[in-house]
Amino acid sequence: MQTVSITSKWQVHIPVAVRKMLKLEKPTQVIVSVASGAIVMRPEKSRILRMGGSLRGRKPVKPINLDRVRDYIDYSKW
Repeated sequence: MQTVSITSKWQVHIPVAVRKMLKLEKPTQVIVSVASGAIVMRPEKSRILRMGGSLRGRKPVKPINLDRVRDYIDYSKW
C-alpha cells in the first residue's frame, strides 16, 4: 500500500508500481466508487471490448453444392 497526495485540483497520481501491476496505459479511464468508506478505482474496459457481441455477424451463407455448380460450367470452351 502506498500513500498518494490529492492536488488542489483534486488530481491523484497513481504510483508506477500500481500502474504496472494493473497494466495501465495512458490515456485510460477508470471507474471510481466508494466501498466500505474507501475510494475504489478500477480500470474501465476499452470501448472495443465494451462493444464485444453488440454487432451482428453476417447472415449464415448456404453451403454450396459443388455438383450443381459443375452442371453450369461450360467445359467446351477449354
